[in-house]
Amino acid sequence: MADEVVVHEVPYRAQWESPELVREIVDGRLSASADPRWGESGAADPEEYAWWSWRLCGVACLRMALEHWWGVTPTAMALAGECMAAGAYVRDGENLRGLIHQPFAGYVRRRWGLAAQARELTPEEVAAEVAGGRLVMLSVHPSIREPGGPAPVRRGGHLVLAVGATDTALVIHNPSGFPGESQAFARVPWRSFGAFYAGRGIVLGPPPGV
Repeated sequence: MADEVVVHEVPYRAQWESPELVREIVDGRLSASADPRWGESGAADPEEYAWWSWRLCGVACLRMALEHWWGVTPTAMALAGECMAAGAYVRDGENLRGLIHQPFAGYVRRRWGLAAQARELTPEEVAAEVAGGRLVMLSVHPSIREPGGPAPVRRGGHLVLAVGATDTALVIHNPSGFPGESQAFARVPWRSFGAFYAGRGIVLGPPPGV
């Protein structure tokens, strides 16, 4: 798929403040409100944190990109609020629509000065973008954290950040990946990737001139 191995040294962020607890939270053995580091999210209380934490995969991807290119890591809730104001999230009671790609890309360009384009991408195009120095937020099924498992019945519903590519695998940072297995620099074989991938994403690039 890729002509050479390209892996960008991007810092990892989970969508929960305690990456080491993600498996317990995802499996339902621990409530997100019990995350001892919830306050680092900028949430007003553990309940607000718990509600948002399941919906912050896109924000986690943006935090990684901002730390990579700008060296800044705004809190998850600060970014979520800005995304709401930009129309990238639309809340209706207990429901949240988003992350909505086009308004999110516009927000990233205006607010952070990064290149950002929401579009459909083939796996070959994803590899080419990463090889060209960009990062790609990809719409995938959350079960991509276990690519060797059964194929999901649908694609999409979760966002991961493509940070590298080899001839055999896509290298991702997965905000809801399991510690020691599928969080940072997780390799998803190209032969398995299509079962999870919805065919679209947001290409992020460095500020102009960088």
